[in-house]
Amino acid sequence: MSEIMKRWQLPSFGLKNLQLAEAPVPAPGSKDLLIRVAAVSLNYRDKLVVEGELLPDRPTMPFVPVSDMAGEVVATGADVSRFKVGDRVLGNFWTQWIDGEPPREMTRHGLSLGGPLPGMLAEYVSLREVVAVKAPASLTDEEASTLPVAALTAWFALIETGHLKAGQTVLVQGTGGVALFGLQFARAFGARVIVTSRSAEKLERAKALGAFGVIDTRANPDWSAAALDLTDGRGVDHVLELVGGDNISQSAGALASGGRIAQIGFMKGSEIVLSAVPMMLKRAIIQGISVGHRRAFEDMNRATDEHGIKPVIDRVYGFEDVRAAFDHLERGPFGKVVVRLKSEIGS
Repeated sequence: MSEIMKRWQLPSFGLKNLQLAEAPVPAPGSKDLLIRVAAVSLNYRDKLVVEGELLPDRPTMPFVPVSDMAGEVVATGADVSRFKVGDRVLGNFWTQWIDGEPPREMTRHGLSLGGPLPGMLAEYVSLREVVAVKAPASLTDEEASTLPVAALTAWFALIETGHLKAGQTVLVQGTGGVALFGLQFARAFGARVIVTSRSAEKLERAKALGAFGVIDTRANPDWSAAALDLTDGRGVDHVLELVGGDNISQSAGALASGGRIAQIGFMKGSEIVLSAVPMMLKRAIIQGISVGHRRAFEDMNRATDEHGIKPVIDRVYGFEDVRAAFDHLERGPFGKVVVRLKSEIGS
């Protein structure tokens, strides 16, 4: 294995400043894993980090971005017990959150992969063994790389905290990674799914994935009425709110009595605006969701194998085409955008 690797790094914020550079392969500490990265996937959060729009404190520069990866353990520290060389692993986004309630320090200055902690856009990374989880055996490296943020966010919203039940109705907004994972998990657990989008073409693709109803929000900007029509006036039990801003008022209007809104995204704005009255009358719940803990990640990976869930990947880019992958992310993919690292890395 070479002592030098390639990585994408930011000497300063801004996608135009993202550069491919050489750096020493990290040396794992006594409780660390050295991982040869096989694939990474991009999240909208990564774009915000790269552009300097998300992190309150400037990370150490040059900074390696991107939170999600799948890779193979190629070396372990002397005190590692959870993994061995050859294991396929993923990294848990919230490095401090193993189970239960998040530690208090996480809510103040959460140490998350890809900002403020160094990210995964490198040929090799070193992770503490407590941060790693085993990749689902049924998925390729490219598929597995999509799970740490988007899939776990959807799982945490619907299964871990939402306690989804068979026969319930879930509404997901858009056709990005979180939304499509929400669609797939909901169907696997016996729920019906409605998908909203401004793209008629993407809605047709969502139907092919098993959505029972779709709503074109370009044609129906007041889309909550359409959601009520699709549910014979009852409303939906769960909404994955991925837009933010005043869109949440439509989510509230679409809810059934006792329904739940998982507040996840803020593409339309970080300030949410809605009337308190429908929330009170419907006894509705709004819960903020920001990825999840390691134990839920492990539960999700087992369910992924058991239910044969295959992540939806819009396109896979080469390691040298990272800027093009970010451009694709900006355009709005159907599912996930993945960057594959060359198989001969380190040889």
